[in-house]
Amino acid sequence: MKVLKSKEASHAVMLGGLCSLAYLVVYVVRNVLGACTPQMLESGTYSTEKIGVMSSVFFVVYALGQLVNGIIGDHIKAKYMMAIGLLGAGICNGVFLLSEVGGAQIVLYGCSGFFLSMIYAPMTRVVAENTSVVYAERCGIGFSVAAFLGSPIAGLLAGATTWNLVFALCGSSLLVMAAAVFLLLGISEKKGIVRYREREQKKENSRDAAVLIRRRIVRFTLLSAITGIIRTSVIFWLPTYLNQYLEYGTASALRVYAVITFCTVVTPFLAAFLIERLRGRMSLSMVIFFAVSTVCFFLCYLVRQPVLNSIFLAMAIIGSNGVSSLIWCRYCPGLSDTGMVSTATGYLDFISYVAAALANLMFADAVAKIGWGKLILVWCAIMIVGIGVSIYREDVAKQ
Repeated sequence: MKVLKSKEASHAVMLGGLCSLAYLVVYVVRNVLGACTPQMLESGTYSTEKIGVMSSVFFVVYALGQLVNGIIGDHIKAKYMMAIGLLGAGICNGVFLLSEVGGAQIVLYGCSGFFLSMIYAPMTRVVAENTSVVYAERCGIGFSVAAFLGSPIAGLLAGATTWNLVFALCGSSLLVMAAAVFLLLGISEKKGIVRYREREQKKENSRDAAVLIRRRIVRFTLLSAITGIIRTSVIFWLPTYLNQYLEYGTASALRVYAVITFCTVVTPFLAAFLIERLRGRMSLSMVIFFAVSTVCFFLCYLVRQPVLNSIFLAMAIIGSNGVSSLIWCRYCPGLSDTGMVSTATGYLDFISYVAAALANLMFADAVAKIGWGKLILVWCAIMIVGIGVSIYREDVAKQ
């Protein structure tokens, strides 16, 4: 293949492939609790409230970890950050299974979230600083595909075996991936494939924020919060939504969940296609995606027939995730010249998961108080806010 003839392209494929595989494992692990929720509820050991608390603690810790580890990731080599994160999460998953239900499991699941937060920002940095902008964006698409594949794989695993075994398989995969990342990135450093850009020293730390503000970080902060609610919290409750609202059986709900989340894999390709056709017009691309999501969520409210509702729901999630793909595949890698790719990526991911954690608590309570139907209208309203943020133009330098 011509694309592999140049060293730059082959190095990008190697780095992007390794990081995408690691991120796939991370996302499978992140989604197993949501996928296994129907099974865990059926066991009688767990309640909706308990799982809601567990997931919210995970997302809060994961969010804080993204912020902290994003900053650290601009100063420490990716092989250390990623390997430690994968190893720590693997150990937490193993101990989780051996612990009694209650506070210990909540703490362990939260710790797992912190370790998993050590992966994304450093790997985005290592790719952005060691490949051209074009290849960095393509690697970003690979990361997004891996993230979207995490949900259906978790659903398939949950449908194929018991939830205990799913957690055990995930813990083992994390340990194997930790060794692979440390070894392969270490070899890449020795061969000169991976080098790290030194961050410019500034007399005033406030200038860091000024640089990012000029690059529209405020706008993307709001967008990260909005899309984070859909790609994380809505996806988390999706199996329960299918089981309780659309009245699928447990096994059928997991299969439909796997199909819906698998369909979202096309999202980064749709995002890349749309923004290229619109000649890089980010705002217009985001408005189109949010508008599609708004309409489809409203159709979910109007049409409760299971198959049609599931199709509309898939389209709504794809619409919101289209904006998410633009953030992670285009905006973040495009900050490589600032020397703050990891910091900005970690910060935006932090915002995304804080919003998801808060939404998770509210959604769990809302289901009991207002029901799934009205909750769908809440999701619809969130997308309308996204349209408003996308239309708004900051009076700053163009990205």
